[in-house]
Amino acid sequence: MHRRLIAPGALAASLLLAIPASAADFSPGAPGIGDPYYPASGNGGYDVSHYDLRLKYQPKTDLLEGTATLNARTTQDLSRFNLDFGLKVSEVRVNGKKAKFAKTGDQELEITPPAGLPKDTPITVVVRYSGKPSELKINGYTAWHRTPDGGVAAQEPEAAVWWFPSNDHPLDKATYDVSVSVPDGTQAISNGVLQSQSSKLGWTRYNWRSNKPQASYLATLAVGKFDITTDKTESGLPVLNAYSKDLGDNAGAARASIERTTEVAEWLETLYGKYPFNALGGYVPNVKSSYALETQTRPFYSPSAFANGSNASIVVHELAHQWYGDSVSVDGWKDIWVNEGFARYSQWLWSEKEGEGTGQELADYVYAQHPADDPFWKVKPGDPGPDNQFHGAVYDRGALALQALRNEVGDDTFFAILKGWPQKHAYGNAKVSDFVKYAEKISGKPLAELFDTWLYQPSRPEAPAVREAGIARSAAAPAKPKSWKQIAATNGVHDHGHDH
Repeated sequence: MHRRLIAPGALAASLLLAIPASAADFSPGAPGIGDPYYPASGNGGYDVSHYDLRLKYQPKTDLLEGTATLNARTTQDLSRFNLDFGLKVSEVRVNGKKAKFAKTGDQELEITPPAGLPKDTPITVVVRYSGKPSELKINGYTAWHRTPDGGVAAQEPEAAVWWFPSNDHPLDKATYDVSVSVPDGTQAISNGVLQSQSSKLGWTRYNWRSNKPQASYLATLAVGKFDITTDKTESGLPVLNAYSKDLGDNAGAARASIERTTEVAEWLETLYGKYPFNALGGYVPNVKSSYALETQTRPFYSPSAFANGSNASIVVHELAHQWYGDSVSVDGWKDIWVNEGFARYSQWLWSEKEGEGTGQELADYVYAQHPADDPFWKVKPGDPGPDNQFHGAVYDRGALALQALRNEVGDDTFFAILKGWPQKHAYGNAKVSDFVKYAEKISGKPLAELFDTWLYQPSRPEAPAVREAGIARSAAAPAKPKSWKQIAATNGVHDHGHDH
């Protein structure tokens, strides 16, 4: 046999040629998306376009069984990637082939496909799983509410980890199909439009579709026994509201508030432009929490929000988020003012419309309530830090910044900014700095100093900044606006019941 001798250098070169040129470039996706507030949230290396969740839930035992199918596209040459998830996984397939998987930390599901995944190629990931969400604790709490007749997923900044695997950060929004099978006599409510409903062998399946990009924390699931009302808006949007059958004395006030959803949404359209999604509504499950959440198309409300009677102001807040927070989402969680400052200011504008106190009167009153040594002024709404992300200052001082902007640019320009911003960034993400630049562009005025004063300085703005902003123009103590009681009653809207 003729044997050819190969020099060592040539041998090394031939071995390299035998390995695909790109193989050396395949690397694991990052275990976080890069948000300094929540380093474990989200993941790198891919972008999800659609979630298909096929679930079965038993209210008596809190057992959730699911098959999640994710349509995604790689953003790098991937050797491995993570999903955020906490329940027990039995099988993972990538592009139809079984993949290795392992749980690391509290919420990381590491998936290793049989072969590397080249950059910019579509992938399909199927995850089979089961578990009891209420028993899953991450950082000492669960985002899953147990109710007397079922369970509810609604929490911020994270909720998905307890009921479906995801890239759990607002930067990776996707569309959703959520199909849920529950025992006959029980209902399953989620985002968007109910596409179909069918019963078989003692179980009823509900198929929901949310057809516009949606952040994972805005996906919701509520299983229980509800009184449901349905309607359509003048433009044909389906409206679905749901109330637990056991709300007790809060039932009437809850219904009197949530049934104004269509009215409130139509008014908000005059401020912010066409409603951005395929459905409207709200739901009130029998939970013990005190907060509300802008779950996309169908906000979640705690019954305690209506303990003192009806409150349309909280409905205004959550529906305003459909534009500011849901359609235009934060780029990073430090940008929370782009959500909460605007939702709170929407309540001030509702008060103005109802003749119960103008935005100016509310701004003057808020400013007067907090002396210079109040810790309220230490919180910077433009970058509050994870511990103060839902601090009252993000809401009230955040709204003060908008009144200061209104006074600086005038009503015509101010309302043009409010309407133009959610149209420009529809279904995307944005930073506080993006809004500042947009406001400067529309107004033709330099505004960086104004926003720095009201959003970033850890101290109470004083003269001349206050005079220039048109806040607290009188030395006399301002009268309490008539709407203040209802607005203040929604302060619990940001009390999410945990330290995350």
